[in-house]
Amino acid sequence: MSVGITQAEFAVLIGVSEAKVSQLIGEGVIERGQTAHAWLLAYCERLREVAAGRASIEDGGLDLVQERARLARSQREAQDIKNAVARGEFAPIGLLADVLGMASSAVVDRFEQLEGALRKACPDLPDEAKATVQQVIANARNEWIRATGKLVVAELEGMASDDEGNADDAFAEEVGQ
Repeated sequence: MSVGITQAEFAVLIGVSEAKVSQLIGEGVIERGQTAHAWLLAYCERLREVAAGRASIEDGGLDLVQERARLARSQREAQDIKNAVARGEFAPIGLLADVLGMASSAVVDRFEQLEGALRKACPDLPDEAKATVQQVIANARNEWIRATGKLVVAELEGMASDDEGNADDAFAEEVGQ
């Protein structure tokens, strides 16, 4: 075993094809010109790394450490969402949008009834005063919609930046940094 060995001989020794031995050389697992003993040790080390999940079988394959970190992060995020729902701190965005839409619709309906209510309650109110009241109400409604939209965007951006920070933390936890 302390002598040089050909790719064909090594392939027979470990029970793989000659092409697989060429691939191992190309990946740098074994190096040309080394002894059969060195090739066997390097090949066994590679097998141990793959079995332990620290290396992938294929060059360019999955990085199992990173995949585990992603899985751990996803599981933690899912549990965080469940906990937030249980505490009443979280609701799906679709539900919140529907509720906000219904509330907005109800307010807009009331605002639209204001002109008729003003005519009945204050028939002597000048048209200029009615127009001023309507303008103030319209401005308030528009500002409410703008501020609500701005608040939603700010909250979503805050959640997104928190998620990015959590992703970095999860990866650091998984690789033991």
